[in-house]
Amino acid sequence: MALDFIGKVPAKTRIVVAMSGGVDSSTAAALMVEAGYEVIGITLQLYDHGVAIESSRTCCAGRDIYDARRVAESLDIPHYVLDYESQFRQEVIDTFADSYLRGETPVPCVQCNQTVKFRDLLITANDLGADALVTGHYVRRIEGKTGPELYRGVDHSKDQSYFLFATTREQLSYLAFPLCGMSKSETRDHAQRFGLRVAEKPESQDICFIPNGDYGRLLEKLRPGGWEPGDIVDLDGKRLGGHDGIVHFTVGQRRRLGIATGKPLYVIRVEPGTRNVVVGPRQALFRQHFSVGGINWLGEGELGNEGSEILVKIRSTSEPVPATISMGANGRWNVTFTTPAEGTSPGQAAVFYQGERVLGGGWIESD
Repeated sequence: MALDFIGKVPAKTRIVVAMSGGVDSSTAAALMVEAGYEVIGITLQLYDHGVAIESSRTCCAGRDIYDARRVAESLDIPHYVLDYESQFRQEVIDTFADSYLRGETPVPCVQCNQTVKFRDLLITANDLGADALVTGHYVRRIEGKTGPELYRGVDHSKDQSYFLFATTREQLSYLAFPLCGMSKSETRDHAQRFGLRVAEKPESQDICFIPNGDYGRLLEKLRPGGWEPGDIVDLDGKRLGGHDGIVHFTVGQRRRLGIATGKPLYVIRVEPGTRNVVVGPRQALFRQHFSVGGINWLGEGELGNEGSEILVKIRSTSEPVPATISMGANGRWNVTFTTPAEGTSPGQAAVFYQGERVLGGGWIESD
């Protein structure tokens, strides 16, 4: 599997592979070795081993570091474990906690890729004299007329482009994704062919620094103020009940509201200033307009013209839907869905597409 954009023969090309200890990154490393590249494996220690080892269904955990080391040994490549715990705490965990206290629904995987992995790790790869950084993401990097372009993975059920929208043009010119055209089953077939010990390892499902899925316990420790009580109110402000902290609620939530009204209610918004959790019927979740900030643009030239037609994805598990974008105030963009969409939550990412190509995206903001 040649990385043609580098312009060097594999034997004279040094590659750093980000090895999380899972089947995807391990297979990516094996494919690079098979292609004849000089491969160096790097695994990031992002949080305390004692906490991480509680679960095998996360990434970058204690067991995962062990698995990455064993895979590197089987491939006969150098392997280094780098302590990025301080950067990860500041850039990802603290940002995650503060976002919840603002009544938002954060996406820590995007922030991890944006900072620790595709910023700090790229610097390390450069320091090692590498010609490229390889990861096991299911996305495609295609050379366009003006430089590298980012596209959805061929297998849409595994496509991870939503989590990589913040990748800059400069970073993309240095990245490679050898699993871009594969399905998960094909990746596992390759892992079996290489005899990798992680060939049947379960996928990461939890947020990596919350291996037991109990994010409330983490928030209680990091931000005690998020547990101050407040009210659950309807759309007219009528009190329906109380709660023990806004950290328990996200937009679109239906279960565990702690109130009984005889009809299904959903969290419509969270108001950190008043500590109110506003609930209402499902139709109140549908929105046609919203604004996006923190823009990263990967399209041609500058931001598209007023009313440019695109596709927008507002959740990692949803398909992109038609919308138009236009320039708003203070560097923000306005997005208008062709048909109102459900679950537009502040703090989530809105990722823009033109067909299969990723045009960039930004962060959904409160009204």
